[in-house]
Amino acid sequence: MALSMMFALFPFLIFVLAVAGSLKPDIESKDLVYLVFGAWPDAIAHPIEKEIQAVLDQSGKRTITLGAVLTVFFASNGVDAVRLAITEQYREHDPRPFWKTRGLCVIFILLSAVLIAIAALMFVALPIYAELAGANLPAFMEGIASNGVWKTGIMMSLLTFGVFACHAWLPGVHRSDRTILPGVILTILLWTIAAKALAVYFSSIATYSITYAGLAGVMSTLVFLYLMSAILVFGAGFNDELMDSRVAKGVEAGSGSLQESAGVAGAPAAAVEKSQS
Repeated sequence: MALSMMFALFPFLIFVLAVAGSLKPDIESKDLVYLVFGAWPDAIAHPIEKEIQAVLDQSGKRTITLGAVLTVFFASNGVDAVRLAITEQYREHDPRPFWKTRGLCVIFILLSAVLIAIAALMFVALPIYAELAGANLPAFMEGIASNGVWKTGIMMSLLTFGVFACHAWLPGVHRSDRTILPGVILTILLWTIAAKALAVYFSSIATYSITYAGLAGVMSTLVFLYLMSAILVFGAGFNDELMDSRVAKGVEAGSGSLQESAGVAGAPAAAVEKSQS
């Protein structure tokens, strides 16, 4: 799954840039890159950011008309890998045919591209709004607008919604929001801890540049994506185990109530037998 996501990153960002360019021609590609890589450790994100930025600058914003079909298809491979992994963790069989699952993955990419493009537009619009509002803006809002906390908030909101969407829409069996949220929260929490731990590891301990030379950035990214993929799958497995425990408790409670009912019903019969004897 990590390798599929690695291959899907470049075409996905190219398509996002194309969508954003159609909404606002002068949008900054660096804002789009930040929305995708803002939560990544700098030691991992910086090398691949430069490569992706070069690809985005060369591709321009014409991809939406020239190569959109191929770009979306290749990007959807990463989503399909996530779908298969989550479905397996929920121990289910997806009954939908190939064209439905692939169509779902394509729609997933399209919606993700639109959401990221809108978020990037907010990066441009919110500072302008804060400047125009001036003294009418509350003090705490002015502080948030000035220090860039709102950018992190938008990025984390997109990340949380993306994880929730993977659990809610990609598997073939629908689940309630209450059964999905524990795994989503656990995934975001573990992702945050793992990202900080890997940042320390790659900046202080790892020697990938010696072992892999020019491929150090690629290998660091693969390791990071592998760990993030494992945590995403673990969140689905956590939800599955939690649902199993709830079902087991329900069965135990039901059997206990049946035994109590049988005991209450049998008491009069035992009393009659005792009186007759």
